[in-house]
Amino acid sequence: MQALIVGIRLALRAIRRNALRSSLTVLGILIGIAAVVIVTALGTGARAHVTDQVQSFGSNFIIVFPQSSNASGAKGKQGAGVRLTEDDGRAILRESISVATLAPALRARAQVVAEAKNVSTSVTGTTLPFFTVRTWGITRGELWTVHDEAVKAKVCVIGTTVQEKLFGDTDPIGRTVRIDRYAYRVIGVLASKGEAPFGGDQDDIVIMPISSMRSRVLKTPPGFAGVLMLSATASETTERAVEQIESILRQRHRIEEGKEPDFVIRTQKEFQEMQSTIYGVLTLLLVGIAAISLIVGGIGIMNIMLVSVTERTREIGIRMAIGAREGDILNQFLIEAVVLSVIGGLAGVLIGMVTTAALGKLIGWPMSVSSMALIVSVSSSAFTGIAFGFFPARRAAKLDPIDALRHE
Repeated sequence: MQALIVGIRLALRAIRRNALRSSLTVLGILIGIAAVVIVTALGTGARAHVTDQVQSFGSNFIIVFPQSSNASGAKGKQGAGVRLTEDDGRAILRESISVATLAPALRARAQVVAEAKNVSTSVTGTTLPFFTVRTWGITRGELWTVHDEAVKAKVCVIGTTVQEKLFGDTDPIGRTVRIDRYAYRVIGVLASKGEAPFGGDQDDIVIMPISSMRSRVLKTPPGFAGVLMLSATASETTERAVEQIESILRQRHRIEEGKEPDFVIRTQKEFQEMQSTIYGVLTLLLVGIAAISLIVGGIGIMNIMLVSVTERTREIGIRMAIGAREGDILNQFLIEAVVLSVIGGLAGVLIGMVTTAALGKLIGWPMSVSSMALIVSVSSSAFTGIAFGFFPARRAAKLDPIDALRHE
């Protein structure tokens, strides 16, 4: 232990003697370790961000899209094949024991006008169970009633983004918005959900009864549903619910087993896996860049240590002449390389943590640096020092004492 302390003291003295050169050497390790810390925090933040976004879809969320196909399973033109209907939804609710709630939905882009302001936004027509499936509440006002759906009432609820664009700080409840030729009364403001998993603002939306949407905004056949949104009874029953939904729809649409269906079923878990895969690839890419930075920093340490060995050849000869063994010389230069690396690693960790905090505030992700990431970062810097400092240290240890003493 005493030999280690003496070695560290000698290493720090050598580093102070060549402060500028040592600083430039440390810089490569610093950048690499800072990159490792930032990448780790980004990965953690990305996973948390993905989870929050996917959870914003709803609880145990399942969605059924129509898909163009013909009876033989070959793809036809867009719109071909049987489409989803509200009767399909009712059949699923009646026959599937693993589906808790279901809502049909129609969606279109439309220009929404309020007095002198207007905005192009997403307009969705649906039924009241939609808000249960999507776990979407109201922060102001109220939802429409079953009676409003039956009489095709001209009422709507709006997202916070639409509220800000059309009404600013003014209370929108009771105000009217115009979509095409029709005026709709705003009866509620939705709770904010933020960004969707694959981009887009979920709060940039107007939602109305599907009957009103079908008769005025997006004229479709009676009972037509653009998509079906469902909620499984529990996360454990989601896969079983998907199997039951597929079986029911195949039977209703007269599609034999083995033939391509005219619908596609997606689950909350699939969305999460897709985004996790994307972020995983990006994280690997960033880790690769960080690894290259560490290698470059390690090469810098090796070069500087080789220069140091050449400059201190006479010193090495004197130490050997007074009794220092090969192992002592090896340890001295190896400790010096490790000390340089660890200094760079600690500085990199500090800069990485500061950058992580700034990035978290900038992009709004819940980013944090785990204690394990810090341990791995400092360990990586020490390992880099050992790996790239060993060759110069061994070269110093193998010098002939007589030749070293003669060196000028």
